[in-house]
Amino acid sequence: MEPTYDTEPPLVLDRRDGPYGEVVLRRHGELLQIIANGTFLMDTSDGRSERLLVRAALEELRAQNRPEFAATLTQEGHLAPPPRSPDGPRLLLGGLGVGFSLAAAAAEPAWARITVVEREEAVIDWHRGSGPLSTLSAEALRDPRTEIVHADLVEYVRTGGDLFDVLCLDIDNGPGWTVTEDNGCLYSPAGLTACRARTAPGGVLAVWAAQFAPTFEDALRNAGFTGVRTQEIPVARGVPDVVHFATKPA
Repeated sequence: MEPTYDTEPPLVLDRRDGPYGEVVLRRHGELLQIIANGTFLMDTSDGRSERLLVRAALEELRAQNRPEFAATLTQEGHLAPPPRSPDGPRLLLGGLGVGFSLAAAAAEPAWARITVVEREEAVIDWHRGSGPLSTLSAEALRDPRTEIVHADLVEYVRTGGDLFDVLCLDIDNGPGWTVTEDNGCLYSPAGLTACRARTAPGGVLAVWAAQFAPTFEDALRNAGFTGVRTQEIPVARGVPDVVHFATKPA
């Protein structure tokens, strides 16, 4: 649901027409907003659910009894993450958005590789250089572990290739409500099977959604995932965001 604001009308900063329709970046007060085909997708007001998407997925991975990804206790009794290593977990982020998930991933030293797949060239441009969204993502984009792939995520997971220990999907508004019809394929049986194929054994799939999708947990189980659960994240207005978690058997 689009937030409401008691401010001046929004100012359009950029508008692009592409193969998937129109995408717009606008400023509304202090917030930046992304609009796709006339429908509000996201803004820079919060980001807690996008950050949780990445952090909780890593905790799910560590819970799979994979000691190479586990945090350790220091002599002072504090949890310390494992050092950066080329053998550490590989993360696939589906969707760049306003950059909250990428920033959270880059702040975590455990990740060995962070691959972001974004199909909208405009969104990538808004983050690069001195783009309007660069204040949220510039440091993460400079991180040598970060790779930006300009591609449709549906095609990216279907075409095979490298395996990832964690797939975090933040595409459209989630499985229960897609603005772009083609995005629904990602959450279909074929799309989830493709995601499972790109997940390493014992790896985790985490799917962000703007609202709870009642049948999605069964869809994940039918695609061969286990440990399926859903976590709600309260937001300032409207129904809670949710993150669906699932694990590929080792």
